[in-house]
Amino acid sequence: MPLITFAEIIDLIAMTFFVGYIFSDMIPMRRESYDPLIHYKRGFDFEKLKFAIMATAPAIIVHELAHKFVALGFGLSATFYAFYRNSFTLMLGILAVISKLTGFGFVFIVPGFVGISGNGTHLQFALAAFAGPFVNLILWLGSWYLLRNKMYRKKHHLLLLLTQKINMFLFIFNMLPIPGFDGYKVLMGLISAFIG
Repeated sequence: MPLITFAEIIDLIAMTFFVGYIFSDMIPMRRESYDPLIHYKRGFDFEKLKFAIMATAPAIIVHELAHKFVALGFGLSATFYAFYRNSFTLMLGILAVISKLTGFGFVFIVPGFVGISGNGTHLQFALAAFAGPFVNLILWLGSWYLLRNKMYRKKHHLLLLLTQKINMFLFIFNMLPIPGFDGYKVLMGLISAFIG
């Protein structure tokens, strides 16, 4: 069986464009020159979509693939699914689209997830759950380091700043010990591995 299936690749592509679409009007994008006719035009803006994808998709894609590959490394079964493969995450996706179209401003989505199964230890499941947030922690600290030490080209400043903020949010949010979140799975797995 391949490391990643064709269906998973399709789901990753669909999730990438969905996330880009949802955040394309929420993420600020500086243009080299300001033209009010372009700035206020209605309709599809490919540049906004592209920038939103560059700012958001790596944090989400690498997060999910980290879950998958760590689980596979432990001999577990792991499959990536886009949001439309589950009724609850599909409902959140529909609400995100409605929120975008109505200009509500607040969006809560689960654009994708990895289903993990098999006969692993509690510690293996905890490490697979922690792998996603850990990647966000590395991307957060890496972009923070580059910004702090001014190790970037001027044109990449905004993208690095967004990378830092998005990954900081994803790390903290995902590590909350709330059922369904990675932090809860990590906590319960560690408790079961070392206490129970």
